[in-house]
Amino acid sequence: MGRYDRETALHAFDGQSRVIHPCAAQAKDDKPDFQGGTLRCHCHDSPVLVQINAQSQHNHLCGCSRCWKSDGALFSQIAVVPRNAVHVVENADKLGLVDPAAVIQRYACRDCGVHLVGRVESKSHGFYGLDFIHTELSADIGWSAPSFAAYVSSVVEAGFPPEQMPHLRRQLRALGLEPYDCLSPDLMDVISHHAYVRRRSEGERVSA
Repeated sequence: MGRYDRETALHAFDGQSRVIHPCAAQAKDDKPDFQGGTLRCHCHDSPVLVQINAQSQHNHLCGCSRCWKSDGALFSQIAVVPRNAVHVVENADKLGLVDPAAVIQRYACRDCGVHLVGRVESKSHGFYGLDFIHTELSADIGWSAPSFAAYVSSVVEAGFPPEQMPHLRRQLRALGLEPYDCLSPDLMDVISHHAYVRRRSEGERVSA
C-alpha cells in the first residue's frame, strides 16, 4: 500500500481531529535482534526513565478507556515485555498508581500523566509475569510493530459515533491491523489455556 493510502487511513474521519494513532501509519522498523530501549515520560525536566531489556511482544492498538493515549489519538498503542526486563532508572519517586483496584496496575508520572508501566500482581491472571508498556515513549528504533487492534468497540464508550464503526474497522484493516472487540485470537487462546491449567492445578474437574 502506498504512502498516500496509509496517510488517508490514519486520518480516518472527516471533520474530526482525533486520529487512530500517530504511529499507526509509520514504517515498520522492528528488528528481530532488538534488545530493548528506554521509555521516557513527557516531562522536560527530571523525566521518569524506564529501561526495557527485551523486545516488545504482542504490540497492538487498544480502544479501551483505561489505557493511556497520546493527545488526540483514538487508540492507545501497547505491548508487553517480561516483568524482569523492566527497570525504573530515573525519578521513580514521580510514579504513582493510577487505580489500585484495577487488574492491571498502571503507574503514571504524577506531573505529566503519562503511563510508563502496567503490572499484573495477581499470580492467577493469564498475564502475570508480563508488564505493559507504550513503545512510542522510546526514541530507540527496532520495537515490534503493532499487529492488530483490540477492544475496538470500546471507542464508542468514549464518544466515538457508532455509525462510523464500519468505516473505522475498514481503516484499521487498510493499515494492516485486524480489528477485534477483545484481544487477538492468539492472546485469547493464551488466557483460556492459563485458565484451564489453573483449574487443573486446583483439582477442579475439567470436561471437554
